[in-house]
Amino acid sequence: MARQYFTHKGVLFPCLDYSPEKLSYVENQFQVQDDDVFNIAYPKSGTSWMLEILSLIRSDGDPGWVRSVVNWDRAPWVEYGPGLDAALKYPPPRLLCSHLPVQLFPKSLQRSKAKIIYTLRCPKDVLVSLYHFSKILRLFKEPGSLDSFLEDFLSGNVVYGSWFDHVSGWMGLKGNENFFSITYEDGCLPQDLQGSVRRICHFLGKELSEEQVAAVVENASFQSMKGNKMSNFSQLPDESMEHQKGEFLRKGICGDWRNHLLEAQNQRFDTVFRERMQGLGLTFPWD
Repeated sequence: MARQYFTHKGVLFPCLDYSPEKLSYVENQFQVQDDDVFNIAYPKSGTSWMLEILSLIRSDGDPGWVRSVVNWDRAPWVEYGPGLDAALKYPPPRLLCSHLPVQLFPKSLQRSKAKIIYTLRCPKDVLVSLYHFSKILRLFKEPGSLDSFLEDFLSGNVVYGSWFDHVSGWMGLKGNENFFSITYEDGCLPQDLQGSVRRICHFLGKELSEEQVAAVVENASFQSMKGNKMSNFSQLPDESMEHQKGEFLRKGICGDWRNHLLEAQNQRFDTVFRERMQGLGLTFPWD
């Protein structure tokens, strides 16, 4: 099946669900509510991981919900046709997901008290993960060689556009009391994940006991997610994903880019990163 993609306002989108008309429909139909919680990230930055954490926090650490309801029903994707329909029917308070850059997000967000949790990940790991993912998701453009995909990534010629624009756009909300940012690296170790869960709970105004926090940590681990058919995307139909070529949840580790990027590619990435991120006043654990 041929893969389709096109540009809307400088951002690439796969398939017709992301047409300009569809995005306008999202803007017109979807109204952000004050009690909404949004799980937002650039693709392959830890969106599924954060969704698992938020699902478990919502159920007080009880894994029953994450083991019985597929993740895209627990938190619909507002820019995706069926996800938007599900979001419009979702009883409050809603838990929702999106990869949209801030400039394409429904403007009603600006007038609301909705809470946003924005997850970042080392862009080199995002690059590698998105490269492998593009090989198995039928809606995405064929990635070609890693070297050519690197150039596409650095120029923003990939689905959802530039990582640099996405991060700088959403991180422009930093300092807003309803905005919380976290890095994927914050949860790579169990003890780090425990602290992250506590910080997220505090942001959401949700109190959990030590036992409940421990249950969230245990059930939000990468291995637990990978073994959960409601969280590992094995339920995606074959027409959407080529399951025989790989898994949605591949490794889930930090620093895997070192196993893929050559020194020249790494230096090229560092040069562009410094050019694009300088002056933003942001520091990251991978700097």
